[in-house]
Amino acid sequence: MKLTNAQRKAIYRRDGYQCALCGSTRYLQIHHYIPRGKGGRDIPQNLITLCSDCHALVHGFNAHDYPDMTPESVEQAIVEYLADYYALDWYPWEE
Repeated sequence: MKLTNAQRKAIYRRDGYQCALCGSTRYLQIHHYIPRGKGGRDIPQNLITLCSDCHALVHGFNAHDYPDMTPESVEQAIVEYLADYYALDWYPWEE
């Protein structure tokens, strides 16, 4: 099932209409921390706003050869962002 426009807008608003990792405001996309194909849900605790470059990095494509960025470091940054944002309420894999 696709995200609704209301869900998408709520995540963009929460993240300040910018990439949660680098602050870019260009080419924004919503990323599921836990993919839907692996049981990830369309809940705020599992969603993050990323620019297309950071989103590509998560999926292993480093288009700009950023030396300090790896899929693992980007994933860790996402985990820290969501965990810090939701503190004790961060359980995207549970019902």
